[in-house]
Amino acid sequence: MKRIFTLCAFAASFVAVSAQNYQFSFDKKVKEGTLVVADDVYSDSKGYGYDFIEAPQSVGKPFFFSVAVPDGNYKVTVVLGSSKIKGITTVRAESRRLFLENVPTKKGEFKIYSFIVNKRNTKIGDNDRVKIKKREESKLNWDDKLTIEINGDVPACASIRIEPADAKIPTVWLCGNSTVVDQDNEPWASWGQMIPRWFDDRVCFANYAESGETASTFIAANRLKKILSLMKSGDYIFIEFGHNDQKQKFAGAGAYYNFATCLKTFVDEARKRGAVPVFVTPTQRRSFDSNGKIQETHADYPDAMRWVAKREGVQLIELHDMTRTFYEAMGVEPSKQAFVHYPAGTYPGQTTAFADNTHFNPYGAYEISKMVVEGMKQLNLPLIEYLRDDYKTFNPATPDSRDEFHWNDSPFTEIAKPDGN
Repeated sequence: MKRIFTLCAFAASFVAVSAQNYQFSFDKKVKEGTLVVADDVYSDSKGYGYDFIEAPQSVGKPFFFSVAVPDGNYKVTVVLGSSKIKGITTVRAESRRLFLENVPTKKGEFKIYSFIVNKRNTKIGDNDRVKIKKREESKLNWDDKLTIEINGDVPACASIRIEPADAKIPTVWLCGNSTVVDQDNEPWASWGQMIPRWFDDRVCFANYAESGETASTFIAANRLKKILSLMKSGDYIFIEFGHNDQKQKFAGAGAYYNFATCLKTFVDEARKRGAVPVFVTPTQRRSFDSNGKIQETHADYPDAMRWVAKREGVQLIELHDMTRTFYEAMGVEPSKQAFVHYPAGTYPGQTTAFADNTHFNPYGAYEISKMVVEGMKQLNLPLIEYLRDDYKTFNPATPDSRDEFHWNDSPFTEIAKPDGN
């Protein structure tokens, strides 16, 4: 949701902020809320402040800003713009979840946007926890604070307001592996962290996916248990597995055994709570045959998901088919532009070339997020009522130009590839 106004109208546009809400100003001419200065670095005792990287000494520089809040969904309202400079601003939250991209503002022009962010920690009630991996412990998702990333060519953010979201707002819980997860570091990305970009402040996406997970390990790690502890009637749960499940070799493993049983567990538990399960068939790997066609590398797992969906009456998004169309439309060599394929030295500490045919870069993840939206539209899910006005119909057979995609890297990079393949 967006509003545009000049600075003279700014003060009148906000009502008083109640005690349970948080309002922070980064422009001295904006009078509402707490004025944040460069010395306001985050600490547990203060409960808010600049975080992770050095505080900006002037407007036009990227920054992270964190606020300690309990678990839940929060409505975040940002006022983009500056009384000093013209800006081009991108806004992400937690681990690089995209909400706003490349928003231009003239000097003295301010634009208001609101969106919903899910914040979580590992606690489940008083006695249990999500069993996160070692690599997740230092990341931005599983902690006690909500973090906003202000980035862009010339970042300009005048204020941030954080308040509890309306309890009636539906949450879309995302379950999956490294093709879905909020990838923490450049140049890795997944569709689950891009999809919030397309929706307004009447819905929240809560991405619980993690690299290397299977349907059964997701359950065993209490990720589903945490979701179920927070799930309410009217929510949705999107389930995409298959990449890693096919490699399981224990007794009872298999597409139509353990995998299918786990999928039914997701369905049954969601329906008990009045939520709507949606299956998402796994993204294809970039594996071409000699004729330039994508080879099937997922064995029986996509078909098993389709079988369970039909048997249980679960709606299903055919991301498997759409990604095949997407890669083939791009072509054998050009399709590398959607994946983590970069020569040595592209990123700090990268001494060898990246040549990953499973994991996406931001462009690839961005395109695939649109395919998930198109799948929602094909199913006529009520969620499509919450699409932003600037969403345009997408056809994977005619990909967007890679040259026209503009992404400002976060300051964090990682050389090790995500778990899973």
